[in-house]
Amino acid sequence: MKKPLAVTAAFLLPLLTLAQEEMGLDQKIDKVFGDYTGWFVAGIFATVDVAGVAVPWVLFPLILGALYFTIIFKVPGIRLFGTAINTVRGKYEHVEELRSDLNIVDGDEPDTIRIEGADGEVNHFQALTAALSATVGLGNIAGVAVAVAIGGPGATFWMIFAGLLGMSSKFVECTLGVKFREVDATGRVYGGPMYYLSKGLGAKNMAGLGKVLAALFAIMCVGGSFGGGNMFQSNQAASIFLNSVGVESAYGGTVFGLIMAVLVGIVILGGIQRIASVTEKIVPFMAVIYVGAALIIIAMNYQHIPAAISAIFSGAFTGAGIIGGGIGVLIQGFRRAAFSNEAGIGSAAIAHSAVKTKHAASEGVVALLEPFIDTVVICTMTALVIVIYNIEGLFAYGDAGGNAVIDGVGTLSGVDLTTHIFDSAIPHFSIVLTVAVVLFAFSTMISWSYYGLQSWTYLFGKSQRNEIIYKVLFCLFVVVGAASNMGSVLDFSDAMIFAMMVPNMIGLFILAPYVREELGKYLAAIKNK
Repeated sequence: MKKPLAVTAAFLLPLLTLAQEEMGLDQKIDKVFGDYTGWFVAGIFATVDVAGVAVPWVLFPLILGALYFTIIFKVPGIRLFGTAINTVRGKYEHVEELRSDLNIVDGDEPDTIRIEGADGEVNHFQALTAALSATVGLGNIAGVAVAVAIGGPGATFWMIFAGLLGMSSKFVECTLGVKFREVDATGRVYGGPMYYLSKGLGAKNMAGLGKVLAALFAIMCVGGSFGGGNMFQSNQAASIFLNSVGVESAYGGTVFGLIMAVLVGIVILGGIQRIASVTEKIVPFMAVIYVGAALIIIAMNYQHIPAAISAIFSGAFTGAGIIGGGIGVLIQGFRRAAFSNEAGIGSAAIAHSAVKTKHAASEGVVALLEPFIDTVVICTMTALVIVIYNIEGLFAYGDAGGNAVIDGVGTLSGVDLTTHIFDSAIPHFSIVLTVAVVLFAFSTMISWSYYGLQSWTYLFGKSQRNEIIYKVLFCLFVVVGAASNMGSVLDFSDAMIFAMMVPNMIGLFILAPYVREELGKYLAAIKNK
């Protein structure tokens, strides 16, 4: 208990001080924090020069890894797409599996598992929506606008291409997540990169490396859950909501944060089953509303569709007049896709590990739908709406900061640009978009709370007390995020999220043969059904 209490005290000290001092101390704390962690942030987001374009090095292992898995598994995103849909529909739910194939670990009850059909806590659809809720969010609305504003229409093409490649990475990591998960005597599931790194590499006589990589991943996942998965979400949701209702009070963020913290707390106290029951309703609702509005705008401007598609394809390879030329356009597309769907980061494997299934590959197949929905569908809808809006050149592409200067409107960027475009086609849609952003943020927070909790219990032990400590901390940071301005803390958190990729990708490369084996079993079981 000493370790989690010490960590709790370390996290709470800035919060308590912030509450006791005058406004503005959060910026002072943030500066000190930035002074000590800036080196880490700079290292993770360091760039290398490619044809005169600064490319974040973290993109290389993500892209190359996704390309490798796409090749060795024969383009699973396309080849297994129909199987994925049928698996989510429950068509293969009764596929049998031999007792010897069950992944039995300490605490499992094999006979109980066999009687119940499969170990796990949620169904395929719930696992998919829980993972999607952590990736579908502000990045689909604001991040895409920035990418298109910088890279032009061509960035859309590479964003789609990267999303298709990312389907392979998601397939691999989520298959491993289920294969090496642990199930306790009560049926509670513990899974994710922490477990397939430690157990999987251990099975390959690399136990020491596996434990080190698993611990590194868990530490960074906990940090990422408090920052990018929590504080950033509550901060952006508070800012957008308060601006929409015209509240400028310094305490507005605190009130908003308290309300969000209570709502988040109610959900996360129920564990993955309650989280999944919420996300299975919120995610489809958000997707239908947002994609539906985008389709309406596209239909209203159907005459511009051919020109927009032509601009997307021609811009993907020429990049004429855009910063960095063709390479710059490609990088903007890949960056947005990677930052949006988190394929290769390993986070989604934690949610997918909780699925009720007999076959590890069944959930890997389901997981490949995630980048398709997040990037190929939702991100592309945003990009296409922006390209169609700007088909007559209302603003110039290529601004390094992602800004769009529109005559009579001003300079817009990110979510403001997307909101303006949607509003110009569907009056007052900004109100709906504000609700969508808040729901996006809420769903992201509850899913990341589960990621962080799983990593926390891996580090400190699977006790109820440790879980309560984490959940209380998480809810407190919802309030801190909404009420404060801590840029360096969020930068550090984002860096930790992308640093999760390093141990995860190492494990994926080494453990890929297990995925091939599991996929063979699943496809054979379907064939012999």
